[in-house]
Amino acid sequence: MQHEGAFTRRSKEERWQIAVRRAKELREEISDYRRAKKELPTGFDLAQRTVRQKERLLAILGGTQEDWDNWHWQLANRIEDAELLGEVLGLSPKERLDVARVGKTYRWAISPYYASLMGSDDACPIRKQAVPSLEELDSGGELDPMAEEYTSPAPCITRRYPDRLIINVTNQCAMFCRHCQRRRLIGEEDQHSTLEKLTAALDYIRSNPEIRDVLLTGGDALILSDEEIDWLLTQLDQIPHVEIKRLGTRTPVTMPQRITPKLCAILEKHHPLYVNTQFNTAQEVTPEAAAACSRLAKAGIPLGNQAVLLRGINDHPHLMKRLNQALLEIRVRPYYIFHAKCVIGTMHFRVPVEVGISIMENLRGQTSGLAVPTYIINAPGGLGKTPILPQYMISADQGKVLLRTWEGKIVPYSNPIPKTAATSPGFTVEEKLAGSS
Repeated sequence: MQHEGAFTRRSKEERWQIAVRRAKELREEISDYRRAKKELPTGFDLAQRTVRQKERLLAILGGTQEDWDNWHWQLANRIEDAELLGEVLGLSPKERLDVARVGKTYRWAISPYYASLMGSDDACPIRKQAVPSLEELDSGGELDPMAEEYTSPAPCITRRYPDRLIINVTNQCAMFCRHCQRRRLIGEEDQHSTLEKLTAALDYIRSNPEIRDVLLTGGDALILSDEEIDWLLTQLDQIPHVEIKRLGTRTPVTMPQRITPKLCAILEKHHPLYVNTQFNTAQEVTPEAAAACSRLAKAGIPLGNQAVLLRGINDHPHLMKRLNQALLEIRVRPYYIFHAKCVIGTMHFRVPVEVGISIMENLRGQTSGLAVPTYIINAPGGLGKTPILPQYMISADQGKVLLRTWEGKIVPYSNPIPKTAATSPGFTVEEKLAGSS
């Protein structure tokens, strides 16, 4: 390997030629993705189709444009009947019977907005996430692989980590995704957590001063009314040791009409507040979703995305890269890629872990660091998130580590030799703390 000094001794012309050759290599590195990208539409690219389908849905449901823009109308008119879904999607009699059969075991519902995004065939990634499939009836999986029933020390609380916890505020969503990890909680009816249970959850947080971070989720936290959201966030604001609040919501994806100016004005009162959502395909990145995310961003709310790795939806590096780049354009930071959990009725969505690692290999260095989330497997039994990374450090020796770059090149890297406790002139953490008291 050439020493750095060898480069500095080259002429200006030689250095320029090296730079040009390197630029050509880099351009060729992403040529396959640039070709594939033309065949990977976002919701913006499909906007005209969506408008046509919206008009058809309004005619079927007897609604107006004003209705369409009202989240209460969207929620009240969720598609929950196999015959109505069949009319909307043009399903065959057998397909309608299949949907009805699945519905006897697992509840389903689709917001009119999300239905307007669907393509006409079973391969559509929007359709796969929303329309019940007979594959859900295959055996395998567990009701509660995350052991949430065993990590709930108080009503509505899920606690897996030392300094943070979840409050499950409702079992209701704008759409019941077919890959949902909490389908056991959906039940036959929509139910918000009672005031009594929420009060008990807040009391638990007040009595545990190590809790500095609270996530409101469900279900979908933003299905609560404006007043309920304001009350909950105000209660958390008044707990001195709660430093930040987070909202888990898929409404920017499945019902962006929920993100109203009034809601954003309420949320803006409760900083520091973060919102994490779940876009799983670039086709969900629509003008309406972008407008909803823009309203949140203008209210000063940082937005993160927690995608789920799903078979046939985003299980290829090009698909995930297209999604993450589209998200950055609407000011949503890719945060996590979750490996799909072993939840009963969802096993057909799972892919090998190697697929997730391959995706990460093909993101790192190939796109902006902002577009590279952390790949996570939730350890069974409620043991928490485990990051899964490609192996970039090959070996370590005295004064040197061997690295593998994002291009697969193996390079040595200088590494300071660790000092022993006997020879180190520094202080221990305990000594430093004692000295500052």
